[in-house]
Amino acid sequence: MDQLKHDLEAIGWNSFFQDNFTDFKEDGLIPGRISEVQRKNYIVLTELGEIVSRVSGKLRFEADEKSKLPVVGDWVALRIESNNKGTIYAVLPRKSKFSRKVAGKITEEQVMIANVDTVWIVSGLDQDFNIQRIERYLALVFRSGAKPILILNKSDICRELEDRIKEVKEIGPNLPMHIISAELNEGLEELWQYVDKGKTVALLGSSGVGKSSILNRLIGFNRQKVGSVREADSHGRHITTYRELIMLPKGGMIIDNPGMRELQLWSEDEDIDEVFDDIEVLSRDCKFRDCTHVNEPGCAVKKAIESGVLDLRRYQHYLKLKKEIEYLSIKQNQMKRVTEKARGRNISKYAKVVKKLKTGNY
Repeated sequence: MDQLKHDLEAIGWNSFFQDNFTDFKEDGLIPGRISEVQRKNYIVLTELGEIVSRVSGKLRFEADEKSKLPVVGDWVALRIESNNKGTIYAVLPRKSKFSRKVAGKITEEQVMIANVDTVWIVSGLDQDFNIQRIERYLALVFRSGAKPILILNKSDICRELEDRIKEVKEIGPNLPMHIISAELNEGLEELWQYVDKGKTVALLGSSGVGKSSILNRLIGFNRQKVGSVREADSHGRHITTYRELIMLPKGGMIIDNPGMRELQLWSEDEDIDEVFDDIEVLSRDCKFRDCTHVNEPGCAVKKAIESGVLDLRRYQHYLKLKKEIEYLSIKQNQMKRVTEKARGRNISKYAKVVKKLKTGNY
């Protein structure tokens, strides 16, 4: 057990978690926050220190979905055993969670981080800049319950800065945006307004956008390794390989995330509408309330494209994400039926085992 003790409020504890912890306190458990996941082990920050812990067998059995197991940022109820190791018995309800669909063909939610107040979406002002990727990140952040902030890094090497700013304002006129250069340490001071005692920020973005460089500037030393950047495309090597909750010197916490090679949505229609709120407003004037904005007559969205009010690229990406969400919803319903059926079989088998143990009829 690490003797570095933590003030719970400083690491995000508040009345929401306190109210959800009452029953566990009566059982003699203590609260802690997950700072790191190491295969089967979890590093948990507590008032008694940093505890290396594992989930209980009961919790693992009851977590019929991986998304119900602890992730970085989660608050958990644990007991410290005689060997100074911890056993996690429950994950407290999450105030927010950042999820995506797991990579590949499996339809399953992957919760990456939890209980984050603000998400910094980092995009490089180089070959990495991709407005459609920013729209995709926004859909996921809106679903998470956290507040999105866009950070455009590498302003020192961007020759089309005004054009880039214009592109962003077209997709999110009210989206908070900061132009910085982590390399020259310019513009980062503005980011401290989002960091305070008990508040958690998460860094999200693809590899090479400068997330580790930003983190190193904020904490004041090179904690995270920064890869060399190829001149051809301004991309750095993939350095951050795991998620970690890190305390900041001015208070608050930050979670650094590995660059995500695959970013599949785990969202709903409402999240897409929030990202494309201009299209949502236009759709109110469509002839049909259930207009899909594809072939229907009297479509206000199609008219806006023809008149030049709505950008064709933005419209096409909107349709693409809507189709992705529709397909996801179908697969989710199919997976839910399969999971419920399998869980029913497992419970039945478990009940038979318990009955045999009680009767001695092996």
